[in-house]
Amino acid sequence: MAEPKPRDLAALLLTLTVVTGVVDAVSFLGLGRVFVANMTGNVVFLGFAAAGETTLSVLASLTAVLAFLAGALAGGRLARTDDDYGALRQATAVQAALVAAAVVLSATLGSGSRLGSELLIVVLGVAMGLQNAAVRRIGAPDLTTTVLTMTLTGFAADSKAAGGAGAHPLRKVAAVAAMLMGAFAGGLLQLHVAMWTALTLALVLILGVLVVLQLNRARGRRRPAAAGP
Repeated sequence: MAEPKPRDLAALLLTLTVVTGVVDAVSFLGLGRVFVANMTGNVVFLGFAAAGETTLSVLASLTAVLAFLAGALAGGRLARTDDDYGALRQATAVQAALVAAAVVLSATLGSGSRLGSELLIVVLGVAMGLQNAAVRRIGAPDLTTTVLTMTLTGFAADSKAAGGAGAHPLRKVAAVAAMLMGAFAGGLLQLHVAMWTALTLALVLILGVLVVLQLNRARGRRRPAAAGP
């Protein structure tokens, strides 16, 4: 598969970062104060819930962690059977199918019942685990798509003010802005419209990434033929 140009790759990963913001807004605001992408938050929530915080659910946080691990396991398998960008393409295709299923679930079962919420947490957790594993294989600095802690640390610690080289400051800022934008858009739709509309936005963004990856793959196939006699 043809590798996307560095600028194209950054745009794809920033788009997936927006997806993370949207999906975590849906899960936190609509599925009982749980994250499906931010596993640090879930581990902390598990501790709070175990300590007796009644507004948090041990079951929801544990379900999200296990679903994310299942998705990351599947993404890790893909990463070992294909090249970096082929793995990302395949993981994104499966992620799109899972988020499409979440759109249908949210529009039918909804999140009003415990069963509906748990099913959505499982589907979305697997989808985000897949994304994280595939992106991790590529190893693009400061564009993990799901975690901003190291991005913000790098922005400060590597800055010229700290005596560093100040490499890629705009990329780091863009990653934070992408997550914020996704959280805002997802929160707006979740709070004022409906859960399925926020998940539909996430699905459209994922499909956009998948289309670009497919086009790169098609271009990569055409080049060897064009180079022939």
